[in-house]
Amino acid sequence: MASRILTLTEEIRAHERALTDIITDCAPRLLKRHGVGPDTAASLLITAGDNPERLTSEAAFAALCGVNPIEASSGKTTRHRLNRGGDRRSNSALYTVVLTSLGRDQRTRDYAERRTTEGKSKKEIIRCLKRYVAREVFPIITEALSPAQTSSSTA
Repeated sequence: MASRILTLTEEIRAHERALTDIITDCAPRLLKRHGVGPDTAASLLITAGDNPERLTSEAAFAALCGVNPIEASSGKTTRHRLNRGGDRRSNSALYTVVLTSLGRDQRTRDYAERRTTEGKSKKEIIRCLKRYVAREVFPIITEALSPAQTSSSTA
């Protein structure tokens, strides 16, 4: 059983190296973003690549990932809620990036602390951070997909 575990571990590492090489060829700047690893980058690129017609703006990309704000106000309370729509895999990838940033990036921790003192809940802070990450990675993803779109339209 131990030899099987070692074999599978090596196979996982080989696949991860191959995935990293593919993403480095396609979108090297995406992997340089803090908190974005090969799995999260692949999820975001797959979502964008499956729906290139929906990538008209960064707001459209956020909606595609399910991180756009949805009005949930009533009476005197003004707030937004998490979007339950969109691609769940890319939403999960953005969540992973946010959790990594909350744990290791001082700017993100300072932002979360500031928003907490303003009265925001942890869910609302994470929603805002996911939207921010989507805004940051959108130009990188569209840059990575633009050569693929032009080559497929000429073929």
